Amino acid sequence: MEFGWGEAWAWGLSLIAVTIALHAFGVVMAAVVLTRIRGRIVDRGWTFWHATMLAVATIGAVGLALALLHGVEAMIWAGMYVWLGALASGHDAILYSVDSMTTRGAAEVRLQNSWQLMGALEAADGMLLFGISTAFLFAVIDQVWRMLTIPKDRPR
Repeated sequence: MEFGWGEAWAWGLSLIAVTIALHAFGVVMAAVVLTRIRGRIVDRGWTFWHATMLAVATIGAVGLALALLHGVEAMIWAGMYVWLGALASGHDAILYSVDSMTTRGAAEVRLQNSWQLMGALEAADGMLLFGISTAFLFAVIDQVWRMLTIPKDRPR
């Protein structure tokens, strides 16, 4: 399909809205799970080393979950590139998508001219998504730090 820039704007902004909503849902669900886990940990009175290992595991698990979420979002963009005819293969589409989303921009893959604006919009989406992930990971680290450093007799 060959379209003009208006269609690229419309598809790109729609994909930004979808992926940010998906990301927000994923972050909220992770926060709910972490809140439930946190309540169980605080009540157990674990030793410093047990709590430290759990903190490392928690931060690692959150990081992995966020990476998987970014991967799903890149696949959504890649699927649209193939469906719209902006790229010919799924392989090229996912490479281009991850490259754009991370704002790396070094892949030799290029969108068809009428769809190049979508690549720039995906880069903007990636910055927003990674910003959300960074803020969430910082909040997780802050909570883990508080669990490790605040005495049990003080409110958290």
